[in-house]
Amino acid sequence: MARIVEKADKGPLEVKVGGESRWICMCGLSKNQPFCDGVHKQTADEKAGKLYKYDKDGKRTEVG
Repeated sequence: MARIVEKADKGPLEVKVGGESRWICMCGLSKNQPFCDGVHKQTADEKAGKLYKYDKDGKRTEVG
């Protein structure tokens, strides 16, 4: 089963836990959910108003 989840954020959310920073994935691409693994850097050149699909290997395709 596949599902489409729209995410617009291009960076992680910092959460402080016991004085330490933890980074939560907000782009939806991290292989280490719910934590950020840095893959959001791929989204830096996405154009506003466009829709992109990323496959399991991280390859991006514009779909709208």
